[in-house]
Amino acid sequence: MTEAGTLRRSALRKVARRFIPFLGLVYFVNYLDRTNIGFAKLTMSADLGLTETMFGLASGLFFIGYLLFEVPSNLALHRFGARRWIARIMVTWGLCAMLLAFVQSSGQLYAVRVLLGIAEAGFFPGIMLFLTWWLPRAERVRLIGVFLVAIPLSSAVGAPLSTAIITYLDGFLGLEGWRVMFLLEGVPAVVLGVICWFYLTDRPQDAAWLTPDERRALTAALEAERAELAPAAEGSPWRALLSGKVLALGGIYFGVVYGLYALSFFGPTMVAGFSERFDTEFSLVQTGAIVAVPFVAGAIAMVLWSRHSDRTGERRWHLAGPAVAGGLTIPVALYVDSPYAVMLLVTVTAIGIFCALPVFWHFPPTVLTSAGAAAGIALINTLGNASGFLAPYVTGWARDATGDLDTGLWIVGIVMVASGVSAAVLREGPRAKGGDTAALAPSASEGAVGS
Repeated sequence: MTEAGTLRRSALRKVARRFIPFLGLVYFVNYLDRTNIGFAKLTMSADLGLTETMFGLASGLFFIGYLLFEVPSNLALHRFGARRWIARIMVTWGLCAMLLAFVQSSGQLYAVRVLLGIAEAGFFPGIMLFLTWWLPRAERVRLIGVFLVAIPLSSAVGAPLSTAIITYLDGFLGLEGWRVMFLLEGVPAVVLGVICWFYLTDRPQDAAWLTPDERRALTAALEAERAELAPAAEGSPWRALLSGKVLALGGIYFGVVYGLYALSFFGPTMVAGFSERFDTEFSLVQTGAIVAVPFVAGAIAMVLWSRHSDRTGERRWHLAGPAVAGGLTIPVALYVDSPYAVMLLVTVTAIGIFCALPVFWHFPPTVLTSAGAAAGIALINTLGNASGFLAPYVTGWARDATGDLDTGLWIVGIVMVASGVSAAVLREGPRAKGGDTAALAPSASEGAVGS
């Protein structure tokens, strides 16, 4: 290996050690605050008089504010820097998450969920953009996979934690258990937001914790990669927003995330329904522990699958295969006659969702650069997270209309399979250095994205 290659690998090891665990912890807290309403529902619905449709609406309204402010927020991050903007996002979302502890009606719940979405807008695509400033493509899927393991872990750990708070701290400070849960689980976001201001570094050239030679080697590698993609990638934010390929990626992401949010918001409801379907009875704490199982399996599979994708350099089928497998298994869970078989199939669905997520985020940076990356990645995340509104609302509405989750879960399966099939027809571009694949990169005859 050349001296430059050795310096680059040394720099990447330091980058991974510094950022991935911290950002993983931040995203763990973020995703828990976004989805812990699914556990609050188990007692909150009776206190606030919520129907299934009303709960689904409350869950989904988070994404209305989120979607409206996603692109402007990511453009602001590109302008002001990740350190300042991510810190601002975290502090304001933590305060809004704590405010959920004091709602007294469905209308107040709706309003605070919208505020929570506005406060959090731009966080995830901002992190993805930030990582493209630091990680070359050949290593990106593996390290993003380690970062994104925070999603299943937030549910695996958050499920028993949230239900334990609701059960054992009911009456603390004179509040119902679900209110205590919202209050306590909002505090870490505020604390981590303050830490973020001092801990993150915007660009490799600003990193005092790298040696000068490491800074130069990593910066040179990233600049060479951007120059290689520049003729085919879109750097204009407005052209990126109108790009057909960006919209196609948003549609694929929509299907994967649809399954994720349906599972996150209604997983506790599904397990609670075992009492009627299989004549079993679980406490809130036991329900949380059972819900955690698919997410633990998903966390392990996500890390292994993303490493395999990086090792082989193959992306398209590493995305399409898990999405289709997850979509096919969730409806089958409706027709088995054992709670163990149901949880096995739900676990396969979770594994499919979590294996697809890190591989998907290989694709956007191959067609977007500069401010176009800020706008395009935000739009892709916006389109994908539109499912965050539709999945809980449609699933809750279907349950109120039919009396069970069957129709809602069939819709989950169909949307996920459609996403996987769409991913299967992505055209992969030429191999980049290091064995990576420049997927979706147009040929010279096609011109730039959005042209």
